[in-house]
Amino acid sequence: MNQKERMLAGLPYKAWMDGLSEERLNCRMKIHEFNHCLPSENDKQQKLLGEILGKTGKDFYIEAPFRCDYGYNIEVGENFYANFNCVILDVGRVTIGNNVMFAPNVAIYTAGHPIHPDSRNSGYEYGIAVSIGDNVWVGGNVVINPDVHIGNNVVIGSGSVVTKDIPDNSIAVGNPCRVIRQITEEDRKYYFKNREFDVEDYK
Repeated sequence: MNQKERMLAGLPYKAWMDGLSEERLNCRMKIHEFNHCLPSENDKQQKLLGEILGKTGKDFYIEAPFRCDYGYNIEVGENFYANFNCVILDVGRVTIGNNVMFAPNVAIYTAGHPIHPDSRNSGYEYGIAVSIGDNVWVGGNVVINPDVHIGNNVVIGSGSVVTKDIPDNSIAVGNPCRVIRQITEEDRKYYFKNREFDVEDYK
């Protein structure tokens, strides 16, 4: 295996070998162009994102600025939205489902380094996949670490650091992030805490 194949397989690899530096530079050039588009240049931004990301739904939107390493390891579903300052270190694959929303400053880190200093100083690093299900809302300033799966219909509270899998239909918060309760049918009628909808077309 070359170093890129090792990276994609989740094995220790060296990030400056076998064309990986050139691939990151190519991605960063496109990201730079995306981030410097005028706010009115939505069509151009969407075209660039289509070239950067590995797979997308028809309807998705990412606010500038946005950062990623390779882009081709990122897959987003229908109706995906990421607010300002989204960072995805896509050394490993990142798979995001349908109807997913990111608040500002969400960071997904598939990349990591060995714990022991001698191993770390060898130059080897790794990327382990992250996946996010459907109908997920990730709050502001959330960090999602390598090898995490977030299930369907999940809310991750602002400022959380997600280090372990989060099951379906959960509200999870904190550092480290933990489930505090399940989402139930009773939650449907509230738009914020105990404030009920005063309209009917939300159902």
